[in-house]
Amino acid sequence: MFIGVPKEIKNHEYRVGLTPESVAELVSHGHNVIVESNAGTGIGADDDAYRAAGAEIAETAADIFANAEMIVKVKEPQAVERAMLREGQILYTYLHLAPDPEQTKDLVNSGAVCIAYETVTDDNGGLPLLKPMSQVAGRMSIQAGASALEKAKGGLGVLLGGVPGVKPGKVVVIGGGVVGFNAAQMAVGLHADVTILDRNPAVLEKLENHFEASAKVVYSTKAALEEEVTNADLVVGAVLIPGAAAPKLVTRELISKMKPGAVVVDVAIDQGGCFETSKATTHAKPTYVVDDVVHYCVANMPGAVARTSTYALNNVTLPHALAIANHGWKQALADNRHLMNGLNVAHGKVTYKAVADDLGYEFIAPELC
Repeated sequence: MFIGVPKEIKNHEYRVGLTPESVAELVSHGHNVIVESNAGTGIGADDDAYRAAGAEIAETAADIFANAEMIVKVKEPQAVERAMLREGQILYTYLHLAPDPEQTKDLVNSGAVCIAYETVTDDNGGLPLLKPMSQVAGRMSIQAGASALEKAKGGLGVLLGGVPGVKPGKVVVIGGGVVGFNAAQMAVGLHADVTILDRNPAVLEKLENHFEASAKVVYSTKAALEEEVTNADLVVGAVLIPGAAAPKLVTRELISKMKPGAVVVDVAIDQGGCFETSKATTHAKPTYVVDDVVHYCVANMPGAVARTSTYALNNVTLPHALAIANHGWKQALADNRHLMNGLNVAHGKVTYKAVADDLGYEFIAPELC
């Protein structure tokens, strides 16, 4: 198969779809790989590293899209990229379609076969291609929140870990999944006062057993959410419904009751965000203020630590890329029901139910495509 890797063009996105090591693996299986010039500079991989791995180097993204049978990316295709997709071409990347009707419309109209990392599943009910980026984003949320709490950046002027004689900052994590767990780990490591909210008894028990006395674990009711959020210095939104738009758990009214200078970090922003006041930001301008509360809503947080993120991502995406390249997308999906769950759009049809329901499309089962 002819596999193409364009350079990411989203604001301050430094990751790349394939590392040189992944390229070498695909080439060793008899596939041709074409990589856009300078696509890997953000992870310290120059064009020569890709040539040494067996890739061809293309000067423009147009060359990639015109020739490749499968496009491997990291972030959702931007409008200029979507315009270059063609009927039957495979797109393998993060998509996050539910809160993005324009992207969904363009992908449907392209006729491309679009497989989303974030909805591929595993035997344990997890999202293995989303997990490493959730781990990165969860850990980064505390770094970002701690920085935003600095007075010069509009925050309260609170040091999360405190110092002897001064109370630590209060961190509230909404959601105890992969993002929330990793956020809590980082906050606990800084010696902050940490509370995690969730509604799943099994998750609550797991968190309680792991953190013991180092973090408080609370069942999330409306009253509990309001009490914790209004008293927090930093709130991390870490709620995910696979493939669907994130629920707006924190209302504008509740934001207005928070401390002036408090910070919210919405890690769910890729799926629309779980704060009613959230809107996507970029690494170039990561924060804004609503009702004196600093909002950090960067939609590609792991892009800031591109090398770590790219290698972590390739560890989980490469096996499926190989299966698609070796057997074709139809056979690869037929052989692996978990990979089939990644199919979101194919030949003009929406094949992921949560996306179809949220955006008003007819749902077509992926097995029928």
